[in-house]
Amino acid sequence: MNLEIISSNKSVGGWHKRYRHSASLLGCEMNFSIYLPPQALTGQKVPVLYWLSGLTCTDENFMQKAGAHRIAAELGIALVTPDTSPRGEGIPDDPAYDLGMGAGFYVNASQSPWRDHYQMYDYVTRALPELIETHFPVSTRRAISGHSMGGHGALIAALREPGRYRSVSAFSPICHPSRCPWGQKALGAYLGQNPLLWQEWDACQLLRHQPVTPLPTLVDVGLDDPFLAEQLHIDALAEAAASKGWPLELNRHAGYDHSYYFVASFIEAHLRFHARYL
Repeated sequence: MNLEIISSNKSVGGWHKRYRHSASLLGCEMNFSIYLPPQALTGQKVPVLYWLSGLTCTDENFMQKAGAHRIAAELGIALVTPDTSPRGEGIPDDPAYDLGMGAGFYVNASQSPWRDHYQMYDYVTRALPELIETHFPVSTRRAISGHSMGGHGALIAALREPGRYRSVSAFSPICHPSRCPWGQKALGAYLGQNPLLWQEWDACQLLRHQPVTPLPTLVDVGLDDPFLAEQLHIDALAEAAASKGWPLELNRHAGYDHSYYFVASFIEAHLRFHARYL
């Protein structure tokens, strides 16, 4: 597979690089970013934290705003950030920010016109890791994290893929998409209007209704997040995790909102959490 490098920047002794590649699964070219810590430059195969971003974001937001490189360099963890949807000419889109490009919701779409391109779940859990593990000095020790829509993606990936990840974390995740406006709109469009089909893409429903393999889980949310009550449903996640004995560490922070200022404030704790298991 050909990788086209878009940019390359030295950062904290390692390298931050952006690439473009042809993603046959999605029927388009996709961009991703990778941070390789100094340890990876000496031939050591390092573990990887996959970060899934939220609505309207690309592969660039986390790398530019979270301030994660310093701690990743110290801990010897590579960071990989995919885009949030297929993009390009001929890719289905919607005028609204919460559907279509920039809003793939990390599901495998089954409905027209989305199904030919919006296979984001298989892309972030299978196709992209296979590419990363083939072309870069990384191991198969994986963790996954994300923010908002990406927090939803990280949680469902961890729940649906036992043994694939060592740990999972999320900032301000959409925990119960089948019960919130963002999720109902996206799942209805991508999967159809039968809510029963949404359950396998809903972290709370997965915890409640399927056998689960416990995985270390860290979730942080800001109590001044304007989307907390209507869109995130953090309490539902806590209740579902407790009912299954799922090892959830949930932290609620007064004064913090939904922005990357919040992510940047606590990303060090998340990276150190994952390092314990990677």
